[in-house]
Amino acid sequence: MKKVFFIIAPFVIVVLIFSAVIFFLSQNKGKGALQITSVPAARVYLNGRSLGQTPLCECDLKDMIVAGDYTVKLVPIQGDWQPFEQRVTISPKVLTVVDRSFGPQGLGSGSIISLSPISDKKDAQISTISFPDTTEVFLDNDLQGQTPVLLKNITESDHELKLTKEGYKDKIIRIRTVLGYRLDSLIFLGIDPNAATASATQISSPSAAILPVAKVLILQTPTGFLRVRDQASLNGAEIGQVKPGETYTLLDEQTGWYKMQLTNGKTGWVSSQYAQKQ
Repeated sequence: MKKVFFIIAPFVIVVLIFSAVIFFLSQNKGKGALQITSVPAARVYLNGRSLGQTPLCECDLKDMIVAGDYTVKLVPIQGDWQPFEQRVTISPKVLTVVDRSFGPQGLGSGSIISLSPISDKKDAQISTISFPDTTEVFLDNDLQGQTPVLLKNITESDHELKLTKEGYKDKIIRIRTVLGYRLDSLIFLGIDPNAATASATQISSPSAAILPVAKVLILQTPTGFLRVRDQASLNGAEIGQVKPGETYTLLDEQTGWYKMQLTNGKTGWVSSQYAQKQ
């Protein structure tokens, strides 16, 4: 029998409760499960194919999804909120959890959480990437640093993961770490409207406003790195490599590709399949 790690995440008010359950599975070794919740309810599309509406869980053996990378799109059934769309990775024998709270522009929040096996079977890790980045990360009320961050040597137990950033609402997720696995968390923080109003009153003239610089966030990849090429094509020569969680200045974009400014001064292209524009 193969051990299978399932993660179940019911939504309670503004706090996502996230726990892990172990059970045994002897079939569908190359498939994983997908659970999606949202407020309000939303229609769910996987690579453009309708799966139904939230709350949804493709958890039965017959409904599990072949492991691989997919695009999940959530379209709210009520209201005029903007749809949510994001790339997710379905891993064998693991439940990937997507949660989204819709709201006006910038006020929506959510998370995508899954498990990835690591070589050290005696270690448990937590990888946290956030939108926006440089968000403070607390584990069980202890500050661990700012996103993107990788925490190692975590005890196999229940934990509370908290993300805070000035001008945004706090996000709290209760998780359970598993030895031999890295818990991957992609967290979206919603703007705190009260803080936004306060900040707006401090701007005395339009000239005081600063336009944001577009960034590219490198997402998780099967290899643990992403190749940078000299042109927007798989035939382009590799000029470097970047790692998940790193951010770079966006210079240009073409269909399926982003051009970035690297730390060594060079410029190159990365596939948008494993990168997210901010």
